[in-house]
Amino acid sequence: MNIRETIQLLDIQEVTTKRQEKNGTREFELPIKDAWSGKKIRVASFKTGYVRNQNSASSNYQLNKTKKSFVREYGNGYKYYSTERILIPNEQDRLEYLISYCLKNYYIGKANQVPNGDYIPKWKHEDELKNRDAIADVVFPEEAQDIQVIVNGHRYKVK
Repeated sequence: MNIRETIQLLDIQEVTTKRQEKNGTREFELPIKDAWSGKKIRVASFKTGYVRNQNSASSNYQLNKTKKSFVREYGNGYKYYSTERILIPNEQDRLEYLISYCLKNYYIGKANQVPNGDYIPKWKHEDELKNRDAIADVVFPEEAQDIQVIVNGHRYKVK
């Protein structure tokens, strides 16, 4: 499947402005809302090789992979490393990376979002399941007697 088909399948909308297009930037809006802002998640691919999340008001964070590079060693044996972003110079590769990142972190990672965009944290969902099971155990304890139900003249035993 090519990039255009994948974007269409995932219901990702391109929202690139004319100025961004002139600068070699492409911005996309996902059909998934950000848990904090309530706005739809936006990501972008930059001509410089960066891929970023565009939702933060103060700093749009980078999504590129990182590598550690050695900077210096101190006398006590402590080594200092810096973290560098691995740039993706080819636009096709950036878009493929962006789509796979979004699939993993937003579509699969936030799979517990309901269709209207409300986010339910995993821990809350698991707690609700436990509470539901606990209530069911109280209402229908395992030691409960067999219950008989008659439907259309036929008797059924329910446990």
